[in-house]
Amino acid sequence: MKLTIAVQLKPDERQAKLLLATLERANEAANTISQTAWDNHTFQKFKLQQLVYYPIKHTFGLTAQVVVRLIAKVCDAYKLDKKRQRLFRKHGAIAYDDRILTYKAATVSIWTLAGREVIPFVTGQNQQELLKFRKGESDLVYRDNKWCLFTTVDIIEPALDEPDDFIGVDLGIVQIATTSEGQSFSGKAVNSVRARAVKLRAKLQAKGTRAAKRLLRKRRAKEARFVKNVNHTISKCSVKTAKAQGKGIALENLSGIRERVTTVSKRQRYAMHSWSFYQLCQFILYKTMKEGVATVIVDPYYTSQTCSECGYCHASNRSSQSSFKCGRCGFTLNADHNAARVISYLGRACVSEPYMAAVSLPTAS
Repeated sequence: MKLTIAVQLKPDERQAKLLLATLERANEAANTISQTAWDNHTFQKFKLQQLVYYPIKHTFGLTAQVVVRLIAKVCDAYKLDKKRQRLFRKHGAIAYDDRILTYKAATVSIWTLAGREVIPFVTGQNQQELLKFRKGESDLVYRDNKWCLFTTVDIIEPALDEPDDFIGVDLGIVQIATTSEGQSFSGKAVNSVRARAVKLRAKLQAKGTRAAKRLLRKRRAKEARFVKNVNHTISKCSVKTAKAQGKGIALENLSGIRERVTTVSKRQRYAMHSWSFYQLCQFILYKTMKEGVATVIVDPYYTSQTCSECGYCHASNRSSQSSFKCGRCGFTLNADHNAARVISYLGRACVSEPYMAAVSLPTAS
């Protein structure tokens, strides 16, 4: 299984200036390579290298391997779209391979315009362990005045456990996630942070000054980190519970969720669009793969209206956002918890009847 991990470089002032100059020179060279490729309609790597290798190397003062990596960057860009000339941002990411970048215990030796520089880096304990499985290139990224290396690691996936049951995970607005075990994530703490962020953002947008726009950019990055941290916490806890109980995880298929949900209030609409449910699902999926926990994706339609006890499905079962009461058997439960139980049932059905792909509910009327 391939994962991408990040390490944050800690260059001193001189090294930071060198890295910035290297990034700018490399992207200037990439734009020159792109111009040649466009003028000659040459987008194949070997043929383009024959055209630009020596001129780029001598004109921009780059090493052989850096030029090769830049040619590959340009060719990869044209694979996406050959209908227009590809341009590269001044501070766009550039790739380093093992010939121009070496990882050590807590430092990297990285090529710059002034030669090799040894720069310390920091990362989490888990990422530090994963660096042992590093494979391929690393991307040097300059973002928000910080330097990071994004690198790919290739770890061996453990054999999947054979689950006796599935934990259903229902994703929602008030509670970001609720499991069939009755565990809810989010609550007042997270929602109050989100509400405060909305008010501050609206205030800054109305002000419209340069300082306000600068603060908006900082707030956007801070909110993204907050969402990512909460999603990591939810996914880690869910997978840990499933692993401990010998169960799998059943998730909703979120494809087209924003198009499907059209009857929510304006306030709820913001909550739905502002949270990265896709990111949460991806975190759960890669963590289950890493831990050998089975995962199934089920059809989410009508899960909120279906009784997890008798299978009766009707819109009137969902009397409010938080309340569920079955019109047939009288079963009552928190609506999100009930939906998670239905998703759990669909997960079991997917395993016991795999050719049905768990697209049908117990009963419906």
